[in-house]
Amino acid sequence: MASQEWLEKDFYAILGVPQDASKKDIERAYRKLARELHPDHNPDPAAENRFKGVSEAYSVLHDDKARKEYDQIQLMKSGRGGFGGMHGGGMPGGGGVNFEDLFGSPGASGGFGDLFGDLFRGGGAHRRRSGAQRGNDLRTHITLDFADAVKGTTTEIRMRAPGECDTCHGSGAKPGTAPSTCARCGGRGLVTENQGAFSFAQPCPECEGTGTVVTDPCVECGGTGATTKDRIITVRVPVGIGDGQSIRLAGRGAPGERGGPAGDLLVKVAVRTHPLFARDGDNVTVRVPVSFPEAAMGAKVKVPTLDGPVTLRIPEGTPTGRVLRVKGRGVPGKGDLLVTVDVEVPQALSAEAREALEKYAAAAPAADRSKLEELTGQ
Repeated sequence: MASQEWLEKDFYAILGVPQDASKKDIERAYRKLARELHPDHNPDPAAENRFKGVSEAYSVLHDDKARKEYDQIQLMKSGRGGFGGMHGGGMPGGGGVNFEDLFGSPGASGGFGDLFGDLFRGGGAHRRRSGAQRGNDLRTHITLDFADAVKGTTTEIRMRAPGECDTCHGSGAKPGTAPSTCARCGGRGLVTENQGAFSFAQPCPECEGTGTVVTDPCVECGGTGATTKDRIITVRVPVGIGDGQSIRLAGRGAPGERGGPAGDLLVKVAVRTHPLFARDGDNVTVRVPVSFPEAAMGAKVKVPTLDGPVTLRIPEGTPTGRVLRVKGRGVPGKGDLLVTVDVEVPQALSAEAREALEKYAAAAPAADRSKLEELTGQ
């Protein structure tokens, strides 16, 4: 349904598509932006706000009827639509159309603003300024061990936050009773006021647009349906979550007002560093020292993983810094273990080792430094 906010937003620009974009172009643009901005992949608060804007733009432009209404409103705003040239007798005051009057200025009631505001909301349907409202999102954080972040886990968090009242289960009414139908509006949530030749529906002031009233409020929450309390929440951590990413728990945020749905809980994750392992995307990395003979002649060495040691074959002639891959030992189902080889140079040699190394040096070819000589002339 159309709203005054549509006047102030360029949904085409938000999605980065032209006004004549096809439905496929709109879908393609939305999916690309949604992948980049979704809170589960992008912890930046600014990205979350952009994600909401992109979702709103897509919901309007992807719906043929809503897009047509939006385009008509933008035409009227630019002065090229049906109301752009109205003067004098067209509207009170003799001037051009004031779009705030058309849609109804905040806090105002009655007049042409209410009339057009209702018409733009589809089929003459009446507005509700009050009524059920979604609860706020809540935020908290947890710290995980490296292995738990890689493999996924289930953990519990304790937090003090607003939640549904345990006594009335969110109804706001004393146990054994229930909210009653509002006598003033008959449960519609709206009351009708006559203004000259027109009749206008307004939110019922008695029930604030909900259609029900609590005559015997719950003592625990005072009729609000919510209390601030200590909550223990179970969090399922997906495999491979990264440091700084967030987990969204739908419906675990603050309770909604007047029967509205609860908000979400956003859990930001911090991952402890590990003394041996690190991450490279879905791969786990580790550095393993090997001796010069092992690197030169090849060897089988024991390498640690998050699930216990494995035997890795070091190929003959492996240089320091070479990365060897152990399949399937990274993020489960996604990554591998990347082993970086560090060839160790001994700090001190025994007499026997020195003698053996001198014999090797005499028998081995010298290092090839011809490229250096060629480039420097030295």
